[in-house]
Amino acid sequence: MDKIVNIKIGGLRDEQVISLLEEHHEDMLSHSPPESVHALDISALEQPNVTFWSLWIGQDLVGIAALKELDKYHGEIKSMRTSTHFLRKGIARKMLEHLILQASARSYKKLSLETGTMDAFLPAQKLYQQCGFQVCKPFGSYQEDPYSMFMSKNIS
Repeated sequence: MDKIVNIKIGGLRDEQVISLLEEHHEDMLSHSPPESVHALDISALEQPNVTFWSLWIGQDLVGIAALKELDKYHGEIKSMRTSTHFLRKGIARKMLEHLILQASARSYKKLSLETGTMDAFLPAQKLYQQCGFQVCKPFGSYQEDPYSMFMSKNIS
């Protein structure tokens, strides 16, 4: 990615952010039944234990991501999404690297995530694996689900 990506904390009420969150939720529903979709809505993303970031190139929203604190030592990646026009340009990796750095700065010992098992999720699964995440058992309040893959990474 040649252009400067500006990572901003918050911005959940920006129209572009709302649109991308809606697109994210609709896409999740197109691949998994509603009970297997764990994307957070705006009110859940505004909770005190969640930090939300938006990524921008100029005035263009290129991605979003959130980090939820499960406990003092364990964080969960939520709502990570790249804008359609910026797919395959390194935005997701930049977001993921930012979240890993944030988890480390917060002294988390573990960073986990839930992603889908359908073919549409293969690029995300590959990225997570490249960044050191490994398949794990459900964590937090998650249950075994054929539509969900759980992954975690120890943070040093």
